Amino acid sequence: MSDSSDPAERLKRQRNDLRLLNQVMRHDIRNDLQLVEAYAELLDDHVDEAGREYLNVIKKSATNAVSLTTSARDLARVMLRDETDRKGVALARVLDQQVEEVRSAYPEAVVTVDGTFPDGEVVGDEMLGSVFRNVLRNAVQHNDKSPPEVVVSAAAVDAETIEVRVADSGPGIPENQRDDVFGEGETGLDSPGAGIGLYLVRSLVETYGGAVRIEDNDPTGAVFVIRLPVTSNEASA
Repeated sequence: MSDSSDPAERLKRQRNDLRLLNQVMRHDIRNDLQLVEAYAELLDDHVDEAGREYLNVIKKSATNAVSLTTSARDLARVMLRDETDRKGVALARVLDQQVEEVRSAYPEAVVTVDGTFPDGEVVGDEMLGSVFRNVLRNAVQHNDKSPPEVVVSAAAVDAETIEVRVADSGPGIPENQRDDVFGEGETGLDSPGAGIGLYLVRSLVETYGGAVRIEDNDPTGAVFVIRLPVTSNEASA
C-alpha cells in the first residue's frame, strides 16, 4: 500500500484528480451547456417580445459558460504538462482561426481585422490559440456597447518581436486594476466567469518568452497588447 504522506505519491494523485476534472469539464459539463445553447436557438420563433429578453440572457450566459469550460480545460492541460515544447507557430493562421471562432460564437459583435497579419512564426505551441481566444472573448464579454466592437491587428516591432493588439470599444480598465485582471481567480469588472482566462493568457505568454499589457483605447475601451518573440527573421509584415 502506498504511503499517503509521500510527496511524490500525493502529487501523482493530484494530477490524476486534475485529469478527471479536465475530462468532466471537457465532456459532461460542456456537452450539457451546448445542449442548452442549441435548444435556446430553437426557441427563437416560439417566444414573444417579453420572452425574447429572457431568452437572450439564457443564450448569452450559456455561451459565456461554454467559454469558461474551454478556459478551464486549457488551464488543466497547461498544469498537466511536464515540459513546454516551444516551437515555431504560424501567427497568421492561429489569429485567423480565433477571429473566425469568436465571430461565430458572438454574431452580435463586430470583429474587424485591421490590415494583414505578419507571415512570420512566433514562439509557441498548441496552446497559443487559447491566448487569443481568451483575449478576444474577453473583449466581447466585457463590452457594454451595442454592438460590441473589437479590432485586431498585428505587426512586427523589430526583427525579434511581433505585437498583436486587440482593441475593444467597452468601458476600459482603470490603470490601477490592469495587473489585477490577470490574477489567478480574478473576477474584476463584473466578470461572468472565474477570471481564469486572462490568468491563462499571461501564464502562457510569459512561458513563450513574451509579455502582455493593457492600454487605453481611443475614445473608449481597452487594448490588450501581446508581444511574442519570433523564431526567425521573418517578422516584417
